[in-house]
Amino acid sequence: MTATEQSATLLATLGGEFYTSAAVFAAEQAEIFENSWICAVRAADLAQPGQFKKVQIGRESVLVVRARDGLLRAFLNVCRHRGAQLCTESEGQVRRTLRCPYHAWTYALDGKLVAAPNIVALTDNTGAAIDRYRYGLVPVALTEWLGYVWVCLADVPPSFEETVVGEVTLRLGDAAAIDRYGVEGLKLGHRIVYDVAANWKLIVENFMECYHCSSIHPELVDVLPEFARGMAAQSFVGHGAEFGSDITGFTVDGSPGFGTLPGLSDEQDRRYFAITVRPSVFVNLVPDHIILHRMYPLAADRTVVECDWLYAPDVVAAGHDVTRSVELFHRVNQQDFEACERTQPAMSSRAYRHGGVLVPAEHHLAEFHQWVVSRLGMSDGCARG
Repeated sequence: MTATEQSATLLATLGGEFYTSAAVFAAEQAEIFENSWICAVRAADLAQPGQFKKVQIGRESVLVVRARDGLLRAFLNVCRHRGAQLCTESEGQVRRTLRCPYHAWTYALDGKLVAAPNIVALTDNTGAAIDRYRYGLVPVALTEWLGYVWVCLADVPPSFEETVVGEVTLRLGDAAAIDRYGVEGLKLGHRIVYDVAANWKLIVENFMECYHCSSIHPELVDVLPEFARGMAAQSFVGHGAEFGSDITGFTVDGSPGFGTLPGLSDEQDRRYFAITVRPSVFVNLVPDHIILHRMYPLAADRTVVECDWLYAPDVVAAGHDVTRSVELFHRVNQQDFEACERTQPAMSSRAYRHGGVLVPAEHHLAEFHQWVVSRLGMSDGCARG
């Protein structure tokens, strides 16, 4: 061991219960996922009026729908009559209205209640005609950014600029850096959905550190040699990991990819930038494409991750083969998720009752742990049973 290794400071992690407790998971759903901006769907997936997608956000089922006026809207997937779910399909398209399959209450695509069977006029207890928007679908706050629909269930959502855009800006060190990639104008080249048997925080922690890169990511380390030293590029403001000198593209074998996205600066060329947008989004920036992960925690030990590979419109329109660039990060995903699934069972072991340790290359994870604890109102850092 070197003197540096011998004197390395070890910091405590969260205890195992934070990754296994149903009570902690329920608190996270309520306090974190239902009070944060969540990347719900890709806007282009709902291109036509009447198209909808159902998304699980915290404990709520949310419908994102393209209305007749061309605008995207989000609603709780709950009929206001007796509480039946309006849509049980994960996605689909309706012609003009959303109709509850239980008693056939019907809603316009802007949420307005338009019909209730066998009732000529709907009135309140004073006999006055009801406000059909008041009795319509419950709206959810929505905004669009980077070509995606972001929703927030909070009654008073936090500032999108300060939270989501702020995290990206803080990582890149330049408010305009993300704009140079033109993400909102890119096209979907490939999508893979992973069902991971692990807690969502294990996936976040794994993405945020590269201490494991030399152990389990041989293909990635070949492309980004500095990762072999355990450097966490995403922990340094403005730092992007540089491609190896003999690497010509962010592909599984280092072979050429596609043309550099227009607008990138010299500092962004031949570099990989990784961004964590808490609680559930990873943005990976490389010169010729973007990889975006969205996480949907479904249980303390289960997380669905949807991963999109985005390319310049001409690459997709021409039908170019994107296999080599997709394969690189697909392997990284498989390697990472396997590691998380290997870790999850040990979270309930008494050996991890009080947690593990963070070496210096992982110290930045402590801030993430503190963020989780603070959002849950656990000032002592202990899980609630």
